Amino acid sequence: MTRIAFLDFEASSLGKASYPIEVAWVFADGASESFLIRPAPAWTDWAPEAEAVHGIPRQRLMREGVPHDWVALHMLTTLRDAAVYASAPSWDGQWLSRLLRASGLPRHALRLNATAEAQRRAVLDVLAAGGLAASHRDGVAGRVMADLRREAKDDPSPEHRALSDARREWRRWQRARARAEAFLRDSAPDARQAAPR
Repeated sequence: MTRIAFLDFEASSLGKASYPIEVAWVFADGASESFLIRPAPAWTDWAPEAEAVHGIPRQRLMREGVPHDWVALHMLTTLRDAAVYASAPSWDGQWLSRLLRASGLPRHALRLNATAEAQRRAVLDVLAAGGLAASHRDGVAGRVMADLRREAKDDPSPEHRALSDARREWRRWQRARARAEAFLRDSAPDARQAAPR
């Protein structure tokens, strides 16, 4: 089975010249890593309003951050055989690309997918393992995903720190699996073969 990881970046701003300042990922088993990223020499963009959100001063990155090229290489080594998911793959993908390029690595060496894809895949896998007829899995998965989207509106706001936000996506994936398992528990074996309501 392919390993999966949930990844999040924090960045210097939301502008075109923004760059990643913190990255974290969480694997399916809950193991995680997190790094402050020391900016590359050419990375000068900085937005005080972004700092007000994530709370990481640029001086702290210069003092405590890990060199950007080490972080990039470590990510490739650690995540190369994992399917990697993010809540905002377009934004996070831009920062990942910027990190890889600045480190002399191929910008598409890692690809990010949307967390919702991981949730749906988890639901379908649980339903298949539980014996739900293949013809009914998509319908049940659609209802589970709709429930998860409604519940997500009540989740606390993101903390805007990479590790806590990556863990938040990991918990949503766990919730998707739990919902599918609950469906199987709550439905009689013969009902699993019937069309979902």
